[in-house]
Amino acid sequence: MDSTKTVNYLRASEISRESSLREAMLSLEQSTTGIVLVVDAQRRLLGVLTDGDIRRALLKGAVLEAGASAYMWRSFTSVDPSLGRADVLDLMRARTLHQVPIVNAQGKVVGLHLLKELVGAAERSNWAVIMAGGKGTRLGPITKHLPKPMLKVAGRPILERIVLHLVGHGIRRVYLAINYMGDVIESHFGNGERFGCRIDYLRENEPLGTGGPLSLLPEAPAEPLLVLNGDLVMQVDVDAMLSFHTAGQYQATIGVHQYYHEVPFGCVELDGSRILRMEEKPVLGKIINAGIYVLEPELLKHVPRRFFPITTLLEESLQRGERQGAFMIEDEWIDVGRQDELRRAQKGS
Repeated sequence: MDSTKTVNYLRASEISRESSLREAMLSLEQSTTGIVLVVDAQRRLLGVLTDGDIRRALLKGAVLEAGASAYMWRSFTSVDPSLGRADVLDLMRARTLHQVPIVNAQGKVVGLHLLKELVGAAERSNWAVIMAGGKGTRLGPITKHLPKPMLKVAGRPILERIVLHLVGHGIRRVYLAINYMGDVIESHFGNGERFGCRIDYLRENEPLGTGGPLSLLPEAPAEPLLVLNGDLVMQVDVDAMLSFHTAGQYQATIGVHQYYHEVPFGCVELDGSRILRMEEKPVLGKIINAGIYVLEPELLKHVPRRFFPITTLLEESLQRGERQGAFMIEDEWIDVGRQDELRRAQKGS
């Protein structure tokens, strides 16, 4: 949510403990958030009121000048500022809430989550394909009884986190490419209704790699297609990436990420047998492919129905002289294809 919007929502939604029901109604009208936050002089949250609470108070005989705090809910649901978007969305759906205040350790209101903002006010016509058919062999026995995209981070399957993130950016049509233990994935997601989107499945009878499943799409999309690996823990700005792709008039856009690796040894630079320089445990940086792509629909006609890496599609596109862009991902990004990365994601969640 935009920070300016957040401030406006908060200011318009807050009333003091001395405010009347009339003032609470005025707050509801001005803020359009559907909730009133009753705060003290230090902006500590004391309780909340909704339009229904005010109506019930008036039906019971309360006058408009009566104190609003007498009718507020003191046992309200709030969240810590550190709680992620997907977890907030899950909480709101589980408790059928449309608004959740964000309260810090001192009890002060610092923000307000609105369901209409989290789910995405504007629906996008772009589709997304998530590659979720791999066996995850690098993770060893961890994936023997569970497909890699269904491993949990912060109590939620990685694939579910991706789906909810896409929904939060207005993506409403998602394809899941499945193969290994695909029934587990299909059983969990169903048709996508409870996740706020439509989910269809690209069922691989045999492994098709990271690009081949695109040949299973029932029709070509009308808009640029978002393609993601199913083992990513990320907070990528999907809106910005799609806008970058369109503005650059690219055939393909690759999400890239700055990756650093510390060499665990002292390194020596030589000129023949003469030492020029020594460096203790240097940190090396590389720009890596983050496994997130935007593809123009016409690229899909070059995808064969066989094992086919998406990188081959991109390499062939470059050979034809087609424009490709690199979108730098500066937000959270972890590829959990290795055990150390999975542990890092689970530790940081």
